[in-house]
Amino acid sequence: MQKKLIAVAVAGMLGAPAVALAQTSTVNIYGRITYEYGWLDSGRGFPDADYADNPGGSAIGFRGEEKLGGGLSAWFQCETSADVRGYDRVGLCSRNSAVGFKGGFGNIHFGRWDTPMKRALNQGSVGGLVETGLLGTSFVAWGGSGGSDATAAVPSNRDRWKRREVALNYYESPRFGGFQVLGAFSAGNDTIDNGGLGVTNDESRVWSLAGMYNAGPLKVGLGYEKHKQFGPLGGPRNLDDKAWGISAAYTFANRIEVGATYLDARYNTDVGRSTKRKSWTIGAEWNIAGPHTVLAFYGNAGDSKGNSLLTVGMIAPSGPDTGADDFSIGYRYNFSKRTWLQGGYHRTSNDRNGIYRNGNAAGVIAGQDQEAWAFHISHSF
Repeated sequence: MQKKLIAVAVAGMLGAPAVALAQTSTVNIYGRITYEYGWLDSGRGFPDADYADNPGGSAIGFRGEEKLGGGLSAWFQCETSADVRGYDRVGLCSRNSAVGFKGGFGNIHFGRWDTPMKRALNQGSVGGLVETGLLGTSFVAWGGSGGSDATAAVPSNRDRWKRREVALNYYESPRFGGFQVLGAFSAGNDTIDNGGLGVTNDESRVWSLAGMYNAGPLKVGLGYEKHKQFGPLGGPRNLDDKAWGISAAYTFANRIEVGATYLDARYNTDVGRSTKRKSWTIGAEWNIAGPHTVLAFYGNAGDSKGNSLLTVGMIAPSGPDTGADDFSIGYRYNFSKRTWLQGGYHRTSNDRNGIYRNGNAAGVIAGQDQEAWAFHISHSF
Protein backbone atom coordinates (compact mmCIF):
# COMPACT_ATOMS: atom_id res chain seq x y z
CA MET A 1 0.00 0.00 0.00
CA GLN A 2 2.83 2.39 0.89
CA LYS A 3 4.54 1.79 -2.47
CA LYS A 4 1.30 2.59 -4.32
CA LEU A 5 0.89 5.80 -2.36
CA ILE A 6 4.47 6.75 -3.25
CA ALA A 7 3.73 6.04 -6.92
CA VAL A 8 0.67 8.27 -6.73
CA ALA A 9 2.74 11.06 -5.16
CA VAL A 10 5.40 10.76 -7.87
CA ALA A 11 2.73 10.85 -10.56
CA GLY A 12 1.25 13.97 -8.98
CA MET A 13 4.60 15.73 -9.13
CA LEU A 14 4.86 14.80 -12.81
CA GLY A 15 1.43 16.21 -13.53
CA ALA A 16 -0.41 12.89 -13.97
CA PRO A 17 -3.95 12.46 -12.62
CA ALA A 18 -3.19 10.82 -9.27
CA VAL A 19 -6.65 9.35 -8.73
CA ALA A 20 -6.71 7.67 -12.14
CA LEU A 21 -3.21 6.28 -11.58
CA ALA A 22 -4.20 4.79 -8.24
CA GLN A 23 -7.01 2.92 -9.94
CA THR A 24 -5.18 1.63 -13.04
CA SER A 25 -1.41 1.66 -12.53
CA THR A 26 0.62 -1.48 -11.93
CA VAL A 27 3.82 0.46 -11.23
CA ASN A 28 5.82 -0.57 -8.16
CA ILE A 29 8.76 1.20 -6.56
CA TYR A 30 11.59 -0.91 -5.16
CA GLY A 31 15.24 -0.53 -4.35
CA ARG A 32 18.27 -1.08 -2.18
CA ILE A 33 20.48 1.47 -0.46
CA THR A 34 24.03 0.42 0.41
CA TYR A 35 27.02 2.08 2.03
CA GLU A 36 30.58 0.82 2.51
CA TYR A 37 33.36 2.43 4.52
CA GLY A 38 36.85 1.12 5.06
CA TRP A 39 40.60 1.42 4.64
CA LEU A 40 42.61 0.53 1.53
CA ASP A 41 46.32 -0.28 1.54
CA SER A 42 47.21 0.23 -2.13
CA GLY A 43 50.76 -1.07 -1.89
CA ARG A 44 54.08 0.61 -2.62
CA GLY A 45 53.91 3.67 -4.86
CA PHE A 46 50.26 4.57 -4.29
CA PRO A 47 48.49 6.33 -1.41
CA ASP A 48 46.59 4.55 1.37
CA ALA A 49 43.32 6.07 2.53
CA ASP A 50 39.91 5.53 4.02
CA TYR A 51 37.22 5.27 1.36
CA ALA A 52 33.42 5.50 1.22
CA ASP A 53 31.52 3.68 -1.52
CA ASN A 54 28.05 2.38 -2.38
CA PRO A 55 28.56 -1.06 -4.00
CA GLY A 56 26.22 -4.04 -3.90
CA GLY A 57 23.42 -2.94 -6.20
CA SER A 58 22.44 0.36 -4.59
CA ALA A 59 19.50 1.49 -6.74
CA ILE A 60 15.96 2.83 -6.94
CA GLY A 61 13.68 1.28 -9.54
CA PHE A 62 10.23 1.45 -11.09
CA ARG A 63 8.64 -1.61 -12.70
CA GLY A 64 5.22 -2.35 -14.08
CA GLU A 65 3.25 -4.90 -16.08
CA GLU A 66 0.07 -4.84 -18.15
CA LYS A 67 -1.92 -8.02 -18.85
CA LEU A 68 -2.84 -8.03 -22.56
CA GLY A 69 -4.88 -11.25 -22.59
CA GLY A 70 -4.15 -14.73 -23.83
CA GLY A 71 -1.29 -15.09 -21.35
CA LEU A 72 0.61 -12.16 -22.93
CA SER A 73 1.94 -9.27 -20.85
CA ALA A 74 3.81 -6.07 -21.61
CA TRP A 75 6.29 -4.96 -18.96
CA PHE A 76 8.95 -2.36 -18.22
CA GLN A 77 11.64 -1.67 -15.66
CA CYS A 78 13.71 1.46 -15.07
CA GLU A 79 16.41 1.01 -12.43
CA THR A 80 18.75 3.86 -11.50
CA SER A 81 21.89 3.86 -9.36
CA ALA A 82 21.35 5.45 -5.94
CA ASP A 83 24.44 6.95 -4.33
CA VAL A 84 23.75 8.09 -0.77
CA ARG A 85 27.30 9.51 -0.59
CA GLY A 86 26.23 12.21 -3.04
CA TYR A 87 29.17 11.58 -5.39
CA ASP A 88 27.83 9.87 -8.52
CA ARG A 89 24.98 11.64 -10.28
CA VAL A 90 23.67 9.47 -13.09
CA GLY A 91 20.70 9.63 -15.41
CA LEU A 92 17.57 7.49 -15.20
CA CYS A 93 17.66 3.79 -16.15
CA SER A 94 21.43 3.45 -15.57
CA ARG A 95 21.08 -0.14 -14.26
CA ASN A 96 18.93 -3.10 -15.41
CA SER A 97 16.23 -1.37 -17.47
CA ALA A 98 14.12 -2.63 -20.37
CA VAL A 99 10.73 -2.87 -22.08
CA GLY A 100 9.36 -6.15 -23.40
CA PHE A 101 6.72 -8.84 -23.76
CA LYS A 102 6.39 -12.14 -21.93
CA GLY A 103 4.13 -15.13 -22.18
CA GLY A 104 4.17 -18.86 -22.81
CA PHE A 105 6.92 -18.37 -25.40
CA GLY A 106 9.27 -16.85 -22.82
CA ASN A 107 10.40 -13.25 -22.38
CA ILE A 108 11.64 -10.85 -25.07
CA HIS A 109 12.97 -7.49 -23.95
CA PHE A 110 15.12 -4.59 -25.10
CA GLY A 111 17.38 -2.29 -23.10
CA ARG A 112 20.30 -2.41 -20.66
CA TRP A 113 20.58 -5.71 -18.77
CA ASP A 114 22.93 -8.26 -17.22
CA THR A 115 24.23 -10.46 -20.06
CA PRO A 116 23.48 -14.20 -20.17
CA MET A 117 27.17 -14.87 -19.46
CA LYS A 118 27.03 -12.81 -16.27
CA ARG A 119 23.89 -14.56 -15.11
CA ALA A 120 25.46 -17.96 -15.80
CA LEU A 121 28.56 -17.10 -13.76
CA ASN A 122 26.36 -15.72 -10.96
CA GLN A 123 25.03 -19.22 -10.30
CA GLY A 124 28.29 -20.27 -8.68
CA SER A 125 29.52 -16.88 -7.40
CA VAL A 126 29.33 -17.70 -3.69
CA GLY A 127 31.19 -16.41 -0.64
CA GLY A 128 32.19 -12.95 -1.82
CA LEU A 129 31.04 -10.16 0.47
CA VAL A 130 30.26 -7.95 -2.56
CA GLU A 131 31.49 -7.87 -6.17
CA THR A 132 32.66 -4.24 -6.30
CA GLY A 133 33.93 -1.75 -3.75
CA LEU A 134 36.76 -2.25 -1.26
CA LEU A 135 35.53 -5.77 -0.49
CA GLY A 136 34.72 -6.53 -4.15
CA THR A 137 36.02 -9.84 -5.50
CA SER A 138 34.99 -9.60 -9.16
CA PHE A 139 38.09 -7.98 -10.68
CA VAL A 140 40.70 -10.74 -10.61
CA ALA A 141 38.42 -13.55 -11.75
CA TRP A 142 36.00 -11.85 -14.16
CA GLY A 143 37.43 -8.40 -14.95
CA GLY A 144 34.85 -6.68 -12.79
CA SER A 145 31.06 -6.64 -12.64
CA GLY A 146 28.69 -3.87 -13.74
CA GLY A 147 27.90 -1.35 -16.46
CA SER A 148 29.67 -1.63 -19.83
CA ASP A 149 29.24 -0.12 -23.28
CA ALA A 150 30.07 -2.01 -26.48
CA THR A 151 28.63 0.80 -28.63
CA ALA A 152 31.25 3.38 -27.65
CA ALA A 153 33.99 4.37 -30.11
CA VAL A 154 36.38 2.50 -27.81
CA PRO A 155 34.24 -0.19 -26.12
CA SER A 156 34.48 -0.08 -22.33
CA ASN A 157 35.74 -2.81 -20.00
CA ARG A 158 37.16 -5.14 -22.63
CA ASP A 159 38.17 -7.78 -20.07
CA ARG A 160 34.83 -7.70 -18.18
CA TRP A 161 32.73 -10.89 -18.41
CA LYS A 162 30.09 -9.91 -15.86
CA ARG A 163 28.62 -7.11 -17.97
CA ARG A 164 25.49 -5.01 -17.65
CA GLU A 165 25.46 -4.17 -21.34
CA VAL A 166 23.67 -1.36 -23.18
CA ALA A 167 21.27 -1.69 -26.14
CA LEU A 168 20.64 -5.43 -25.76
CA ASN A 169 18.08 -7.45 -27.71
CA TYR A 170 17.29 -10.25 -25.29
CA TYR A 171 15.44 -13.58 -25.18
CA GLU A 172 14.74 -15.73 -22.10
CA SER A 173 13.10 -19.11 -22.63
CA PRO A 174 10.44 -20.50 -20.31
CA ARG A 175 11.73 -22.70 -17.48
CA PHE A 176 11.58 -26.44 -18.10
CA GLY A 177 12.02 -28.32 -14.84
CA GLY A 178 14.58 -25.80 -13.66
CA PHE A 179 16.32 -25.39 -17.06
CA GLN A 180 16.37 -22.09 -18.93
CA VAL A 181 18.14 -20.78 -22.06
CA LEU A 182 19.18 -17.12 -22.50
CA GLY A 183 20.47 -15.25 -25.54
CA ALA A 184 21.29 -11.59 -26.26
CA PHE A 185 23.14 -9.35 -28.69
CA SER A 186 23.81 -5.63 -28.58
CA ALA A 187 22.87 -3.18 -31.33
CA GLY A 188 25.45 -1.89 -33.81
CA ASN A 189 24.99 1.78 -32.90
CA ASP A 190 28.72 2.41 -33.20
CA THR A 191 28.55 2.04 -36.99
CA ILE A 192 26.04 4.88 -37.45
CA ASP A 193 27.33 7.05 -34.61
CA ASN A 194 30.75 7.21 -36.29
CA GLY A 195 29.19 8.75 -39.39
CA GLY A 196 29.42 5.65 -41.57
CA LEU A 197 33.08 6.40 -42.29
CA GLY A 198 33.85 2.76 -42.99
CA VAL A 199 36.83 2.68 -40.63
CA THR A 200 37.88 -0.54 -38.95
CA ASN A 201 36.36 -1.60 -35.64
CA ASP A 202 33.22 0.47 -36.21
CA GLU A 203 30.85 -2.48 -35.65
CA SER A 204 31.51 -3.25 -31.98
CA ARG A 205 28.90 -5.44 -30.35
CA VAL A 206 28.40 -8.23 -27.78
CA TRP A 207 26.95 -11.69 -28.38
CA SER A 208 26.08 -13.71 -25.27
CA LEU A 209 24.48 -17.13 -24.70
CA ALA A 210 23.78 -19.16 -21.57
CA GLY A 211 22.02 -22.22 -20.21
CA MET A 212 21.07 -22.41 -16.54
CA TYR A 213 19.62 -24.93 -14.11
CA ASN A 214 18.17 -23.84 -10.78
CA ALA A 215 16.10 -26.26 -8.73
CA GLY A 216 16.30 -27.35 -5.13
CA PRO A 217 19.75 -27.11 -3.59
CA LEU A 218 21.60 -27.17 -6.96
CA LYS A 219 22.40 -24.29 -9.34
CA VAL A 220 24.43 -24.60 -12.55
CA GLY A 221 25.31 -22.10 -15.28
CA LEU A 222 27.11 -22.46 -18.62
CA GLY A 223 27.85 -19.40 -20.78
CA TYR A 224 29.61 -18.21 -23.93
CA GLU A 225 30.24 -14.61 -24.94
CA LYS A 226 31.96 -12.82 -27.83
CA HIS A 227 33.08 -9.20 -27.93
CA LYS A 228 33.27 -8.26 -31.60
CA GLN A 229 35.71 -5.58 -32.82
CA PHE A 230 36.71 -4.31 -29.39
CA GLY A 231 39.95 -2.74 -30.59
CA PRO A 232 40.46 1.02 -31.01
CA LEU A 233 38.54 2.77 -33.77
CA GLY A 234 40.64 2.72 -36.94
CA GLY A 235 43.03 0.11 -35.52
CA PRO A 236 43.62 -3.46 -36.72
CA ARG A 237 40.39 -5.20 -37.72
CA ASN A 238 38.82 -8.17 -35.92
CA LEU A 239 40.30 -7.61 -32.49
CA ASP A 240 37.65 -9.86 -30.99
CA ASP A 241 37.43 -11.38 -27.52
CA LYS A 242 35.63 -14.58 -26.60
CA ALA A 243 35.19 -16.66 -23.48
CA TRP A 244 33.25 -19.55 -22.07
CA GLY A 245 32.49 -20.13 -18.43
CA ILE A 246 30.82 -22.61 -16.12
CA SER A 247 29.65 -22.27 -12.54
CA ALA A 248 27.78 -24.31 -9.95
CA ALA A 249 26.59 -24.07 -6.36
CA TYR A 250 25.04 -26.49 -3.87
CA THR A 251 23.35 -25.82 -0.52
CA PHE A 252 23.78 -28.38 2.25
CA ALA A 253 21.10 -28.72 4.93
CA ASN A 254 19.75 -25.25 4.10
CA ARG A 255 22.74 -23.75 5.95
CA ILE A 256 25.98 -24.06 3.98
CA GLU A 257 26.20 -23.00 0.34
CA VAL A 258 29.35 -23.87 -1.61
CA GLY A 259 29.99 -22.53 -5.12
CA ALA A 260 32.66 -22.41 -7.81
CA THR A 261 33.25 -20.78 -11.22
CA TYR A 262 35.67 -21.31 -14.12
CA LEU A 263 36.34 -18.89 -17.00
CA ASP A 264 38.48 -19.43 -20.12
CA ALA A 265 39.01 -16.24 -22.18
CA ARG A 266 41.01 -15.20 -25.26
CA TYR A 267 41.80 -11.64 -26.44
CA ASN A 268 43.10 -10.64 -29.89
CA THR A 269 45.33 -7.63 -29.20
CA ASP A 270 47.04 -7.04 -32.58
CA VAL A 271 47.50 -8.65 -35.97
CA GLY A 272 48.67 -12.19 -35.25
CA ARG A 273 48.89 -11.56 -31.50
CA SER A 274 46.62 -12.70 -28.68
CA THR A 275 46.60 -13.62 -25.03
CA LYS A 276 44.70 -16.35 -23.20
CA ARG A 277 43.84 -16.45 -19.53
CA LYS A 278 42.02 -18.88 -17.28
CA SER A 279 40.53 -18.03 -13.90
CA TRP A 280 38.53 -19.83 -11.24
CA THR A 281 36.88 -19.18 -7.89
CA ILE A 282 35.54 -21.12 -4.94
CA GLY A 283 33.53 -19.82 -2.01
CA ALA A 284 31.20 -20.68 0.84
CA GLU A 285 28.49 -19.04 2.93
CA TRP A 286 27.65 -20.63 6.29
CA ASN A 287 24.56 -19.58 8.18
CA ILE A 288 25.84 -20.57 11.60
CA ALA A 289 22.64 -19.83 13.51
CA GLY A 290 19.84 -17.30 13.33
CA PRO A 291 21.12 -14.01 11.89
CA HIS A 292 24.82 -14.98 11.88
CA THR A 293 26.57 -15.85 8.59
CA VAL A 294 30.27 -16.33 7.78
CA LEU A 295 31.49 -15.87 4.18
CA ALA A 296 34.79 -16.90 2.56
CA PHE A 297 36.02 -16.54 -1.03
CA TYR A 298 39.12 -17.44 -3.02
CA GLY A 299 39.84 -16.54 -6.65
CA ASN A 300 42.78 -17.25 -8.93
CA ALA A 301 43.84 -15.74 -12.25
CA GLY A 302 46.36 -17.77 -14.22
CA ASP A 303 49.29 -16.44 -16.22
CA SER A 304 48.68 -14.64 -19.52
CA LYS A 305 49.47 -17.16 -22.25
CA GLY A 306 50.26 -16.36 -25.89
CA ASN A 307 52.31 -13.70 -27.65
CA SER A 308 50.51 -10.44 -26.81
CA LEU A 309 52.62 -7.35 -26.09
CA LEU A 310 49.70 -5.29 -24.80
CA THR A 311 47.78 -5.00 -21.54
CA VAL A 312 44.04 -5.81 -21.60
CA GLY A 313 42.36 -4.18 -18.61
CA MET A 314 44.11 -5.74 -15.60
CA ILE A 315 45.60 -8.56 -17.67
CA ALA A 316 49.34 -8.11 -18.22
CA PRO A 317 51.07 -8.83 -21.56
CA SER A 318 51.68 -12.53 -22.17
CA GLY A 319 54.40 -13.98 -19.99
CA PRO A 320 55.25 -15.89 -16.82
CA ASP A 321 54.21 -14.84 -13.31
CA THR A 322 51.39 -12.59 -14.56
CA GLY A 323 48.60 -14.10 -12.44
CA ALA A 324 47.15 -13.27 -9.04
CA ASP A 325 45.28 -14.65 -6.04
CA ASP A 326 42.24 -13.01 -4.48
CA PHE A 327 40.89 -13.72 -0.99
CA SER A 328 38.16 -12.35 1.24
CA ILE A 329 36.55 -13.37 4.52
CA GLY A 330 33.80 -11.71 6.48
CA TYR A 331 30.82 -11.85 8.81
CA ARG A 332 27.23 -10.76 8.15
CA TYR A 333 24.49 -10.01 10.67
CA ASN A 334 20.94 -10.06 9.30
CA PHE A 335 18.72 -7.71 11.28
CA SER A 336 15.80 -8.76 9.05
CA LYS A 337 15.15 -10.06 5.54
CA ARG A 338 15.67 -6.50 4.23
CA THR A 339 18.50 -5.13 6.37
CA TRP A 340 21.97 -6.45 7.10
CA LEU A 341 25.41 -5.31 8.22
CA GLN A 342 28.65 -7.02 7.29
CA GLY A 343 32.37 -6.49 7.75
CA GLY A 344 35.41 -8.16 6.35
CA TYR A 345 38.90 -8.31 4.90
CA HIS A 346 39.93 -8.47 1.23
CA ARG A 347 43.40 -9.10 -0.21
CA THR A 348 44.69 -9.18 -3.81
CA SER A 349 48.14 -10.82 -4.15
CA ASN A 350 49.93 -10.42 -7.48
CA ASP A 351 52.57 -12.69 -8.93
CA ARG A 352 55.88 -11.02 -9.83
CA ASN A 353 54.51 -9.50 -13.07
CA GLY A 354 50.81 -9.37 -12.17
CA ILE A 355 48.98 -6.02 -12.27
CA TYR A 356 45.59 -6.85 -10.74
CA ARG A 357 44.20 -4.33 -8.25
CA ASN A 358 41.38 -3.58 -5.91
CA GLY A 359 38.64 -1.89 -7.92
CA ASN A 360 38.92 1.31 -5.85
CA ALA A 361 42.72 1.63 -6.05
CA ALA A 362 44.32 4.38 -8.10
CA GLY A 363 46.73 1.85 -9.61
CA VAL A 364 49.25 -0.85 -8.84
CA ILE A 365 52.92 -1.57 -9.50
CA ALA A 366 53.59 -5.02 -11.00
CA GLY A 367 53.96 -7.62 -8.27
CA GLN A 368 52.51 -5.46 -5.50
CA ASP A 369 49.73 -6.64 -3.17
CA GLN A 370 46.73 -4.68 -1.95
CA GLU A 371 44.43 -5.20 1.01
CA ALA A 372 41.33 -3.61 2.48
CA TRP A 373 39.16 -3.72 5.59
CA ALA A 374 35.60 -2.40 5.49
CA PHE A 375 32.06 -2.61 6.79
CA HIS A 376 28.99 -2.60 4.58
CA ILE A 377 25.32 -1.72 5.21
CA SER A 378 22.42 -2.77 2.98
CA HIS A 379 18.71 -1.94 3.28
CA SER A 380 16.14 -3.06 0.71
CA PHE A 381 12.62 -1.72 0.21
